[in-house]
Amino acid sequence: MAKVIIFGVLDTAELAHYYLTNDSEHNVVAFTVSKEYLTENIYKGLPVIAFEELEKYFPPSEYKLFVPMTGRKMNTLREKIYNEGKLKGYNYISYVSSKATLFNNEIGENCFILEDNTIQPFTKIGNNVILWSGNHIGHHGVIKDHVFFTSHVVMSGHCVIESNCFFGVNATIRDYSKIAKGTLLAMGASLTKQETEEWGVYVGNPAKKLDSKISYNLY
Repeated sequence: MAKVIIFGVLDTAELAHYYLTNDSEHNVVAFTVSKEYLTENIYKGLPVIAFEELEKYFPPSEYKLFVPMTGRKMNTLREKIYNEGKLKGYNYISYVSSKATLFNNEIGENCFILEDNTIQPFTKIGNNVILWSGNHIGHHGVIKDHVFFTSHVVMSGHCVIESNCFFGVNATIRDYSKIAKGTLLAMGASLTKQETEEWGVYVGNPAKKLDSKISYNLY
């Protein structure tokens, strides 16, 4: 059990608070946001502290962080806060739903894995990864850091997912695929090729790459 501070006070933080409170042994003790967004001092009956000053009130030797932010700007915002917390000396918890199916998989820190995910044997998950509900994560795969799977994504076996990728609802990834850094596979897209280009946007069935690179305004 850890004493945990959650980053954020919006929907994802509220969900994290619910899951940790009702489906983990962790004890949520506070919330934190960047000082420019600090508009209230209490949320869910707990203190809200400016992130810039967090270690003054909740020292990293006694508390852990959880940063369950969305995939906006291809997960780079969540990556930034995650790295800043590391520089402050904090360790992170991960949350894995009791209703997810795992097989002794290696899972990094600050991961948020919700209900009905199936993670097959011999697949490894890095740090700062979000798997929303209902995904199939195939065997002998690797998901690297700062990745976001929405819901009902199928990742077939032996895939390698590089950092900062985003997968829309009902996206499908064929087996032995190598997904390059910053790939966005859109909602309902079916990737039949085995490689993507960095920061490429792929849409349709079969998925085709758009001419333009990632625009951070998309998500």
